[in-house]
Amino acid sequence: MRKISKGLAAGAVALLAVSVTACGSGETKGSGGGATSADPIVVGAISSLSGPAAFPEASQAAKAVFDRVNAAGGINGRKISYVSVDDKGDPSTAAQVSRDLIQNKGAVALAGGASLLDCQVNGAFYSQSGISSISGTGIDPGCFTSPAISPVNTGPFLGTTVSLYHASEVLKIDKLCGFFVILGGTSEAYKGAVDQWSKITGKQLLINDRSLSGNTTDYTPYILRARDAGCKGVVFNGTEPMSVGWVKAAQAQGITGIKWLVLTSTYTDAAVKAFGDAGKDVVALSEFEPYSDASSTATKDWRELMTQSKVPLTSFAQGGYQAATNLVTVLKGIKGDITRESVTAALKALQPIESGMVGTPYTFGPEQAHASNRAAKFVQPDNGSWKVMTPDWIRLPNA
Repeated sequence: MRKISKGLAAGAVALLAVSVTACGSGETKGSGGGATSADPIVVGAISSLSGPAAFPEASQAAKAVFDRVNAAGGINGRKISYVSVDDKGDPSTAAQVSRDLIQNKGAVALAGGASLLDCQVNGAFYSQSGISSISGTGIDPGCFTSPAISPVNTGPFLGTTVSLYHASEVLKIDKLCGFFVILGGTSEAYKGAVDQWSKITGKQLLINDRSLSGNTTDYTPYILRARDAGCKGVVFNGTEPMSVGWVKAAQAQGITGIKWLVLTSTYTDAAVKAFGDAGKDVVALSEFEPYSDASSTATKDWRELMTQSKVPLTSFAQGGYQAATNLVTVLKGIKGDITRESVTAALKALQPIESGMVGTPYTFGPEQAHASNRAAKFVQPDNGSWKVMTPDWIRLPNA
């Protein structure tokens, strides 16, 4: 994630309960607003396109996929009308725009969104409305705990588990520590991520510090604590500017020999350039086949379509592409009219979808929670760009 203000979601997420209660559940139009077989298939997306966070590439990439399908004749002759809306990183706005998409515009499904708080705000409403969402980038804990939402990405919580697993079991780092920036109500989700790693490996963090917030700007005390405790690897979940600040603070203290394990939000071209020489100890997680590897055949179609559509090549764009591609697969397989009910039924009965861009198949199904992307690859800075460390996927056991 990038372009995120220091305060980020601390205030926004605190408003979730108020905004959801104020908006109510309301009445929904069934079957995608009563559309006929000649009408466009309305697919929606809720993303944070402005406000404290901006994630435009996911929905842009999804649109590129749908535009290509439409140019080829659509789905059984029906074009896809993709309606992408901005929740502005605001809970009240997120609740309002979701109701407009579902109740007024008659969306049959949601796909390709990337929002700071959509899942927490709207997950229950999606279930009540009988609509399903294939998130392009699941960010908040609600994205991975709803029967109506199945993200294509690993997410920050499983991403933390995979990062720790890679560090302890592949890199063989024996003294691992964690420093977590807690935005909104994410503390328990990060605790659960560490607990899952401990359950898999039987190991414990030397330090598990969840005291940082979006307002934390001085990372030096935390870095010195890690050094003095003998940490050999530190997982840090900060956003791109936070991670750059963390690594630069370590450099200013002359600290070397500690691996800084960062999440996908820091796997960006801007971050690797900002790190400079300080990035030699950074290890970043890639939730998809690394976008920076131009030689990868797995990303060939994605790269060509994004370039043609003038969408920046980022992990967010990979998520939007994957989400839209998976939905197109589902739509093409529906016999009869494509409605909200038929799409949701098809997703509930979906067989796993394989893709070279992810390390585990995408699933939806009837479960009460979804987190099918349980794998990652890892990259490290190399002369101002990212170099792939793990040609093979690092998968959590039983993934």
